[in-house]
Amino acid sequence: MSESELVRIGERVVSCTACARLVTYREEVARVKRRAYREEEYWGKPVPGFGDPKARLLVVGLAPGAHGANRTGRMFTGDRSGDFLFEAMYETGFASQPQGRRAGDGLRLIDAYMTGAGRCAPPDNKPLPDELDRCRHFMIEELAALPNIKVILCLGRIALEAYLKARGLGPIRAARLQIRLKRDSPQTQDHFYVWECRKLFNHE
Repeated sequence: MSESELVRIGERVVSCTACARLVTYREEVARVKRRAYREEEYWGKPVPGFGDPKARLLVVGLAPGAHGANRTGRMFTGDRSGDFLFEAMYETGFASQPQGRRAGDGLRLIDAYMTGAGRCAPPDNKPLPDELDRCRHFMIEELAALPNIKVILCLGRIALEAYLKARGLGPIRAARLQIRLKRDSPQTQDHFYVWECRKLFNHE
C-alpha cells in the first residue's frame, strides 16, 4: 500500500503549480540552461521524493538545486552536495552505487527515502516561508506512507524545521534541536549522521 501511495504522491508533486514564483523560475532555468548542460534536457518541474517504501531512514533536504535536481528530476542528484551524500550512503549500505547522475541511472536506495522541504528549485536557493508552507502537505503525506521510519537525517536548519512542522512541532523546539545537532561543517554533519544510522541499523 505504501509504495503505490508514494507513487500517487509523486504524481501530485510533479503536477503542482501552487507557487507562481517557483513555476516561473524553474521553467526559465530549464529553458536557458547552464552552459555545461546546454545539450541536456532539463526536468524543469517539481521533484518528488524517492527511495525504499520500507525505509527506516528518512533524509530531508532543502529543495532541488536549479541545475541539480531541477535538471535531473531526482532529489539530491546532479550537484556536489548530492555527490557527497550518495558516496556516504553507499559506503554505509543505504545506496546501491556511490554516484547519482540522473534519474534512471540505476541508483537504488536501500532502507532509505529522500525528500525535501521544498519541491521546486527556488531563486538563490532560498524558498520563501509561504512556499514551504504550501509544500508541507506533501511531506505529511509521505510520512503517513512511510510507516517504518525510525531515524531522520535533516540536512540543515530549514529541512529540520520543515520536518518538525510536518510532525506538528513548533519552531522553538526546532531551534533547540538545531543547536544540539550542530557540527564543525555541513559535510562533517552529514557523514557523521549517516554513519550513526549505519550503526543503528546494523549496516556493517
